[in-house]
Amino acid sequence: MSHATTTPAVGGPAPGATPRLSSARLPRWTPWVVALGSVAAGCAAGLAAGLSSKVQWGLIAGLLFVVANFALTARVQGRRQARDRLATSLVWASFVLALIPLLSLLWVTVERGLKVLDGYFLSHSMGVIADAETGGGIYHAIVGTLEQVGLATLMAVPIGLLTAVYLVEYGTGKLAKAVTFFVDVMTGIPSIVAGLFIFSFWIMILGFQPSGFAGALALAILMMPVVVRSTEEMLKLVPNELREASLALGVPKWRTILKVVLPTSVGGITTGVMLAVARVAGETAPVLLLVWGNPLINMNPFEQGQSSLPLYVYQQYAAGQSASIDRAWAAALVLIAFVMVLNLAARGVARWKAPKTGR
Repeated sequence: MSHATTTPAVGGPAPGATPRLSSARLPRWTPWVVALGSVAAGCAAGLAAGLSSKVQWGLIAGLLFVVANFALTARVQGRRQARDRLATSLVWASFVLALIPLLSLLWVTVERGLKVLDGYFLSHSMGVIADAETGGGIYHAIVGTLEQVGLATLMAVPIGLLTAVYLVEYGTGKLAKAVTFFVDVMTGIPSIVAGLFIFSFWIMILGFQPSGFAGALALAILMMPVVVRSTEEMLKLVPNELREASLALGVPKWRTILKVVLPTSVGGITTGVMLAVARVAGETAPVLLLVWGNPLINMNPFEQGQSSLPLYVYQQYAAGQSASIDRAWAAALVLIAFVMVLNLAARGVARWKAPKTGR
């Protein structure tokens, strides 16, 4: 009996060898090494070319990082993985490019704002302090911001919440389409348009004087579409099974919404409200048009002018004096801190009220 012998194919695995199930892979630290090398090469290229702008050095380093990452991955892992790495590199490069001006702005604001930011600055108003003189503070602006934003929130949140509940739970037909259309239109209107509307209606037609409440009306108009949209999306995330289970037990629909739907989505709704508040807290145009500003402390938002943090920053920087510009940077730092606290509070509430998973 003859025994047939088989010859392994050229380039194939040796007899008895275990076939490889995975191709060669680069170490996980490779992108970091490539990034460091790209930064060094970008700096060297910038020095050699005589480029004085550090931004140009950074652009060269980013381009080298993307190209080197793609070429190295294509050589070791193949073109398919290289295309995936190219997309990842572009995302990271875009993130860094967007982060650099943000960090630069934050650094300059902190550096210049800390010059005059202290307890005295936070607890005193401008009073009779001239723009060219040192001293003064932002207490009156903090009071105005808190009152105006608080009144706007009291007006915008109930209306926005009820509108979103209507669109999600009851909205059918032409009325719901019309409401959705106008909410979309209001989302994109400039803040000065809201200020002009309140100015023409509240001040010119009805005859009221500029006040903090007039500014709050304009801020409420800017808040409403944000609250409606965020609340609408959160209500849509509530599973229909919860509604059906409540209705199957004979619970009325309004009570199902009040006791089941809203508590389930309260974390996301609170986050949307906080983001809407953070958005209008930095608006200057409607406040400048409707509130007019006041260097003294005015606790009554319904009478006479008030100040606010964004308006204070604008007025002090527009004065053009060294002391006033320092106060403007310090007020800008306080405003950034205020918005940051609101965002952190929104994230904390969202995590606290998020549905618990697992056991």
